[in-house]
Amino acid sequence: MSEVKALEGRKVFRTLVTIEDALSELHKHFKPELTATDEVPVSDSIGRTLAQDVVAQIDVPGFDRAAMDGYAVIADDTFGADDDNPKGLKIVGRCEAGQQSSIPVKGGEAIEISTGAPVPRGSNAVVMVEYTRRINSTLEIFRSVVPGENIGAAGSDIMAGELVLRNGETITPREIGVLAALGTERIRVFRKPRVAILSTGNELLPPGASLAYGKLYDINASAIAASVVECGGEPVHLGIVPDNAEAMQNTLRQGLEQADMVLTSGSTSAGAGDLIYRIIDNLGKPGVLVHGISVKPGKPAVIAVVNGKPLIGLPGYPTSALMIFHALVAPILREMSGLTQKAVVVQGARLALRVTSKGRRELLPVHLTRTATGEYLAYPTMGGSGAISSFSLSDGYIDIPDTVNYVEEGDEVKVYLFGAGLNPADLVVIGSHCVGIDVLIGVIREHRPGFVSKVINTGSLGGLHAIKRGEADVAGVHLLDEATGEYNVPFYHLFGLKDRAVLVRGYAREQGFLLPKGNPMGIHGFDDLLTGEISFMNRNRGSGTRMLVDHHLSKIAASRDITLEEFTKRILGYTSEAKSHSAVAAAVAHGRADVGVGIRTVAETYGLDFIKIGDESYDFLLAKDRLEKPAVQSFLDALRSKEFASLLTVKTPGLKPSPTTGSIIIG
Repeated sequence: MSEVKALEGRKVFRTLVTIEDALSELHKHFKPELTATDEVPVSDSIGRTLAQDVVAQIDVPGFDRAAMDGYAVIADDTFGADDDNPKGLKIVGRCEAGQQSSIPVKGGEAIEISTGAPVPRGSNAVVMVEYTRRINSTLEIFRSVVPGENIGAAGSDIMAGELVLRNGETITPREIGVLAALGTERIRVFRKPRVAILSTGNELLPPGASLAYGKLYDINASAIAASVVECGGEPVHLGIVPDNAEAMQNTLRQGLEQADMVLTSGSTSAGAGDLIYRIIDNLGKPGVLVHGISVKPGKPAVIAVVNGKPLIGLPGYPTSALMIFHALVAPILREMSGLTQKAVVVQGARLALRVTSKGRRELLPVHLTRTATGEYLAYPTMGGSGAISSFSLSDGYIDIPDTVNYVEEGDEVKVYLFGAGLNPADLVVIGSHCVGIDVLIGVIREHRPGFVSKVINTGSLGGLHAIKRGEADVAGVHLLDEATGEYNVPFYHLFGLKDRAVLVRGYAREQGFLLPKGNPMGIHGFDDLLTGEISFMNRNRGSGTRMLVDHHLSKIAASRDITLEEFTKRILGYTSEAKSHSAVAAAVAHGRADVGVGIRTVAETYGLDFIKIGDESYDFLLAKDRLEKPAVQSFLDALRSKEFASLLTVKTPGLKPSPTTGSIIIG
């Protein structure tokens, strides 16, 4: 306990360093090496690193074999054969694959042979069956062959004594095929580095536990473990450790004993409850090397070496933790694993939206889409370092130097992929998201297995811009024009989309007040928000729902001869903004607001009362130059189908198709 108590008052943040300097400092005290080896069955060796040279002990094939179905002959007997002057030979036997002919081939003779069968003694060529005709025991040959034709010679694939695989190579299905051809049953590989993983925080629960208010499921342990496996390591799960110095210290010692590397998440910042960096120096030398990296996200990361083993403290926010893992931990772990696969980079992508980045180097997660001309576009993933969706929905990241204040829309960027490859989407949907799109894509996948979609939520206005710039196949929109009270059509004209897109009827969504069960505050309309006692949760500016709210409030304000701005100052919480229908519903369900506006679907999900305000039109813009694209046709077919109409009604209360769903409104 004296060690733990001695941690109090320890220095907090140290000098911030770059990722490169952090790695350099780590390598001064730790050199990734391939050391211990395992002998494993070849069938279990996929993805492992060879710890030996493989020298062929046999020829492959081990005998001369027929490369085609036909007849084994002596080449001289066929010279001069053609369609007008076939050569006749006597058939003296037949040889199947896996059999050895006991009959030799002599002058004027032939033996029928199957592909892969050993070539009979005496023969030196095989005539393909399609250039022959058999009449009882006589063979007519219509094309001559040369010695060795259609024969795979012994050792023609692999020769005995040949070095076929080298120490340090990664075993893929190709290498396993070679080992199988040589008859290898077991192979020596480098042992996977064991990586101990622990999450810290009193608020964390393991997936599957009952989730109490204020608690969160542990995202990082599972995501980091999967990343470790991808980099060739073997995760060792140490579980969740509460914000308790003694518990953390004991668990870290356990991890250092069991593993080659220790990864923690959380407790790395400068708060009173953040303990990891205070504990590490007591575990062994040299201890903490770096505390604080000049990068966003991921500033609080801790780099340490304890008795020859690296200990990396990742930030607690999921995106921060995973970005630092890929930028800093993954290269070390791949080297320890012996993996030759490096980070894959997409060169020459263009940034789809302007990005500002001031004061600190930024690793920005991005989606990748392709234009009709095949050019890659990088869309920044919104959500922040605390949102796992920022990472899970991204294809990779761009590295923005600390000397750059902004990257302009259209600028060329380099994208570092999170995985080993990129699977381009069949369909790109950009705009306002709705659960109805999820149902719609589900219908498409039922009929097109393997269908890949990319849904990027930028809001309705973002969807309009994406269609106009040629970046999306489809955009979901629900924009209310205050002047006319009409949805979407006025904005189609305002954005000049006549030559760029068609507007297709989607479905209606019931919008209304989201209220606690029983409506304890007695709310029935927007007028009730003026008491000063009712807390309102608004939507973000630019969203379709915010426009709907302001539309109704503007009418009330006009009837009272005051401005909207004056009117909204009387509403408690009007300036509180949530970025989704679910966020509004959660605020009401957990008592952080008395009322909000959203779709009926989320009211049902959160067990709230719902008072309908009206129906809104959620429609789709489709790029004209992509209407014939198979994925877009599949989208339209699904939208117009009875299957979708039925599922939408059952799965998403408050979303209603109409007889005109899927019809072209304009364009």
